[in-house]
Amino acid sequence: MLCLAFSGIFVRFAQAPGIVTSFFRMTVAALVLTPLALGRAHKSSWPAAGALGLGLLAGLFSALDHGLWSSAIGLTSVANATLFNYIAPLWVAVFAALVWRETLNLRFWLGLGLVLAGMGLVVGLDARVSLRLNPGDALGVASSAFYAAYFLLAQRARRVLPTLIFIWLSALGAAAALLILCALLGLPLAGYPPATYLVFLAAGLFSQVAGYFLVAYTLGRLPASAVAPTMIAQPVLTALLAIPLFQETLSLAQVLGGLAVLAGIAIVNRARGA
Repeated sequence: MLCLAFSGIFVRFAQAPGIVTSFFRMTVAALVLTPLALGRAHKSSWPAAGALGLGLLAGLFSALDHGLWSSAIGLTSVANATLFNYIAPLWVAVFAALVWRETLNLRFWLGLGLVLAGMGLVVGLDARVSLRLNPGDALGVASSAFYAAYFLLAQRARRVLPTLIFIWLSALGAAAALLILCALLGLPLAGYPPATYLVFLAAGLFSQVAGYFLVAYTLGRLPASAVAPTMIAQPVLTALLAIPLFQETLSLAQVLGGLAVLAGIAIVNRARGA
């Protein structure tokens, strides 16, 4: 979560479109991981084609999540886009309960509700949001579906793929999909100042390689229904990091929301026995 908490920080420092930053983040990760993954695969047999396809598909879902969320920010408030994106754990839990028949007790659902309510306070949900979603809000909800799909697919893929191979494949799939998205939207990939490319490098190494390696490793040992709600602590950490980095301050509501998120995460993990 600490590695991923810097994602928003890197986007702000990059001074480039969010989708472009995401593309370079995935590309850097893919380039760094390629020799490591090929070396790992050389020492053992290559996974079956179906397993490789799961990793690439996870990358596609990750790219769609990033692309839709970045687009949502231009059509609604950042707070709403972030909140709607982070309802992904709800979709994960519903899918796990209805399709995978995982047993999720009342304490789990109460903890998840506390996490989501706390998240609303942390991002400062626009008080004007109504039951009728505007196009930006709808894109935020759509992004949450792909974010949830990534967690669910990663849980299954990690049963047949080592952590290193999985994050390499997902980075490749995401980089390819984001490149196509940048081309369709006419977003430039060159002409940025040198400092911006250094931020791209840092985002790829720290947030993607380190952060997603640890997430994938965890998903090989814990269910997605426990990992996804825990990841909501990420924006809470981002808000804390913004205090010294950007001289931002937190309101009392945000502090209380952060405490609610952490309490809800503790309840969820205790309910799941994690």
